Amino acid sequence: MDISKQFIQVKCAAREMVKLTDCTIQKILIHLAKSLRDETELILDANSRDLQKMDPEASQYDRLLLTKERILNIAKDVEQVARLDSPLSKILDHRKLENGLVLQKTSVPLGVVGVIYEARPNVTVDVFALCLKSGNACVLKGGSDAMESNNVLVSIIKKVLVEMDLSPQIIQLLPTDRSATLELMNASEYVDVLIPRGSQELINTVRQNATVPVIETGAGIVHTYFDKYGDVNKGINIILNAKTRRVSVCNALDCLIVHSDRLMDLPQLVGPLAAREVEIYADTLSWTILKDHYPSPLLHIATDESFGTEFLSYKMSIKTVDHFQEALDHIHLYSSKHSEAIICENEQRTNNFLLSVDAAAVYANCSTAFTDGAQFGLGAEIGISTQKLHARGPMGLKELTSYKWLVHGNGQIRKD
Repeated sequence: MDISKQFIQVKCAAREMVKLTDCTIQKILIHLAKSLRDETELILDANSRDLQKMDPEASQYDRLLLTKERILNIAKDVEQVARLDSPLSKILDHRKLENGLVLQKTSVPLGVVGVIYEARPNVTVDVFALCLKSGNACVLKGGSDAMESNNVLVSIIKKVLVEMDLSPQIIQLLPTDRSATLELMNASEYVDVLIPRGSQELINTVRQNATVPVIETGAGIVHTYFDKYGDVNKGINIILNAKTRRVSVCNALDCLIVHSDRLMDLPQLVGPLAAREVEIYADTLSWTILKDHYPSPLLHIATDESFGTEFLSYKMSIKTVDHFQEALDHIHLYSSKHSEAIICENEQRTNNFLLSVDAAAVYANCSTAFTDGAQFGLGAEIGISTQKLHARGPMGLKELTSYKWLVHGNGQIRKD
């Protein structure tokens, strides 16, 4: 199909979505969740064809992988979105002017949401569910790695829409070639906002070349700082979870910062990582402490490239600092402003960290793995925004709306 025709279709279909009631939207999403469960084998078969084309050692393999459990969780997330309160037609402000005009600031859909993403087929369903619930149509540009999976998922969604008497044109899946990406980035006549999800390279390309307004869902270069006043037992569990719960996600730990007064605790803090075969790139001081306590094949001397890197694998770096401010400076230098954490029992120091660190989510004494729309109680997320305009952090339903002013009068005219 001609891509320009897809843009026209989705723009027209988006206009009809304002007529949908939240009750109807709930029914559609519940039906979709059931269809996903019913078609699990079909989805797994398509996903297996995608997986056959990817190296199992590739960092994106886990993101691409669908299992029966993951499909059931995707369906569960869709049902959770269905049950959430509608973000539409909320009165955000109400006032009556001296001239008698009554003003209401009311939440409305963004319109047509474009999403460019890589090997994550779950994003296909998450984006549709969130867009439908918030009254938006969507244009999806997935990567070639997930082509088979995305095609099947969109076909299931379109079948559900037809069965529920709603236009299947409210979701469009573009071809996987690069020319489609370029056309989407410049479809400002049809697409209201563009959200890139993927590598820093992808995000930079979209930000630098798009004429459609962009919301950045940045890469996660994530730090956890174990402070002079950190609790070792908490630190062991937090570091293990942040690094190994799922290494291919953007909230996974990339760099552990350790206060030099606590270097002797480092073998305890990172010891459990060895069982998960985590490779550590340690600066000179931390390497000296670990060389007799961590498997040598997994321990390396850090280079400049070891810091400011989003590993997306069983790798991480360690940086030693002598002062609290030095930890803040290191994070400021290398952070992607996604998720940052401190492990510290000193309240004043902790509060200083929370106030000083510039990131979408800043944690004290817990794992950065919680940067997630579902974990924040938002249902599924469309991405983690690392910018400051419009939305920041997990983008749920409210972040997929804008607003307009409704003005009621009784014949008033402006005289000045």
